[in-house]
Amino acid sequence: MSRYAPLPPDTFDRLSGLDTLRAMIAGDLPAPPMAGTLNFDLIEAEEGRVLFAGTPLEAHLNPAGTVHGGWAATILDSALACAVHATLAAGERYTSVEMKLNYLRPILVGKTGRLSCEGKVIQRGRTLALSEARLVDSGGKLYAHASETCMIFPKA
Repeated sequence: MSRYAPLPPDTFDRLSGLDTLRAMIAGDLPAPPMAGTLNFDLIEAEEGRVLFAGTPLEAHLNPAGTVHGGWAATILDSALACAVHATLAAGERYTSVEMKLNYLRPILVGKTGRLSCEGKVIQRGRTLALSEARLVDSGGKLYAHASETCMIFPKA
């Protein structure tokens, strides 16, 4: 099994969201290909909370020489959505509906270092969930903050 690949199609039917995420961390299921492309990984998962960490590379720079905002947006979106994923029962599915993102300072390759992104569910209902995430450096300095609404599809 490749380290990065789409999940087997029946994963949502067989496993809870939390069990799926824990299997990814353990290497029993692959991580999404985007995580390999952008050099970040899921490192912790519990009910309604996840932690990602990654180090942006020169390949992630924009023309101005700072890390492209898409890198931060993607790790934040991953944390926001996976926090919701960690609340799903087997058979439930979800999708992102809306994301709000605030960039607070530039991310600089070779200076910012490894960044952590914690996502937490604020409210989980039957069909909607709201989550928030923070992107910080090893000293706790905040680089970006985001919130997201996800739609939950009940078991078929």
